[in-house]
Amino acid sequence: MKNFDVVVIGAGPAGYVAAVRAGQLGFTVACIEKWRSPKGEAALGGTCLNVGCIPSKALLESSENYEKVLHSFGDHGISVKGVEFDVAKMLARKDAVVSKNTKGIEFLFRKNKVAWLKGHGKFLGTADGGYRLEVSGGDATEVVTAKNVIIATGSKARHLPDVPVDNVRVCDNEGALALPAVPKTLGVIGAGVIGLELGSVWRRLGADVTLLEALPSFLASCDEAVAKDAWKAFTKEQGLKINLGVRLGQVRQTRSGVTVEYTDADGRAQKLECERLIVSIGRVPNTENLGLESIGLKTDARGFIDVDGHCRTAARGVFAVGDVVRGPMLAHKGEEEGVMAAEIIAGQAGHVNYETIPWVIYTAPEIAWVGKTEQQLRAEGAAYKVGSFPFSANGRALSQGEPGGFVKVLADAKTDRILGVHVIHAHASEQIAEAVLAMEFMAAAEDVARTCHAHPSLSEVMKEAMLGVDKRSIHI
Repeated sequence: MKNFDVVVIGAGPAGYVAAVRAGQLGFTVACIEKWRSPKGEAALGGTCLNVGCIPSKALLESSENYEKVLHSFGDHGISVKGVEFDVAKMLARKDAVVSKNTKGIEFLFRKNKVAWLKGHGKFLGTADGGYRLEVSGGDATEVVTAKNVIIATGSKARHLPDVPVDNVRVCDNEGALALPAVPKTLGVIGAGVIGLELGSVWRRLGADVTLLEALPSFLASCDEAVAKDAWKAFTKEQGLKINLGVRLGQVRQTRSGVTVEYTDADGRAQKLECERLIVSIGRVPNTENLGLESIGLKTDARGFIDVDGHCRTAARGVFAVGDVVRGPMLAHKGEEEGVMAAEIIAGQAGHVNYETIPWVIYTAPEIAWVGKTEQQLRAEGAAYKVGSFPFSANGRALSQGEPGGFVKVLADAKTDRILGVHVIHAHASEQIAEAVLAMEFMAAAEDVARTCHAHPSLSEVMKEAMLGVDKRSIHI
């Protein structure tokens, strides 16, 4: 029987990062992963790398490039005729990007002496101050022991009751990333992060896209000013049809596609007929069949594992990180928790600041934020100041043909400490990093405003928004 200091169950971002960090700290480490590619090959990376974050970004990039050729190159004096796209080649590129990333994790495991146990991991009980785990479904079933265990089994797409997902006509995120052809009409249930990203991909390639959202407001978790700007960009400028306050009725497959019956926000009966339907209504934790009861653990009503502020469970030496615990289902949040767990096992002071975890929506324009929204601060009765600056007043953004969007800064009215930063722009995901760093060091808006930023660069918009907190923006 193999014995390890640390066994990680799951090789998504939270799991493989935890395993690598544990290996760096000198532990004997194994990582259990059951993922199989469509070809039946074992693969690391979990949902994120195989059918989530990475492949979706590959398709977003391909579709954005196609749209730029059609609509933006002319402004640069570049004439292109007979533009065509090849969906099969686009998907093949996406698969190649995925493969390169997953193979990269295999390299990291070899480098840090992490054993990859292929199969499904499950607790069998305790053993000699540690735990016995079964690994099944691979080449053979085996039992290993570990002094410490990190549960990082991730999440899966939430499905509608009585609406079977076949990933042909009715798809979740997996099927939506592998459509063999562009549908003439595409329905998306859910106008959240995943729904908007996937809907945007196929809209750019020519699909007529309609999104049905149960919530009465658009992107309710975003700052209201950003959500308003995003609504204009997605609906009026790009042509996405987004219906809010929808109450779903019957969903059924037909010979020609899928029919969705629903009631709109005004209470009127409506019907959406589409060739393909994407169900994007959130995700649920993968915590079934882990044998948690054998070590005295259980999940809550929603399937999450209860942990403390440092991701410790009630079982000594057992941690849970990523999508299986409270907090946002974000890959980078899981990565930080994985590192924290490994370092605590090593006796170090692992820590995650949950107040400075950035959020990103990879649409065009991108949306990114960290900290509080203005509506949250109002509800709390907080005294705050606002600074804002548009990319349309930035030389680099104008030269790149990307003048849309702005940076918005919220700072404490008395101390000037940054409370939240919100960005909507083509490169918001990169812009937000400076704000995260500033908030991590509890900076004031003036600290960033007095920091020299390269000219010309998009980063100057962040500086100008920070200056704007005290009405000192220079270029507007």
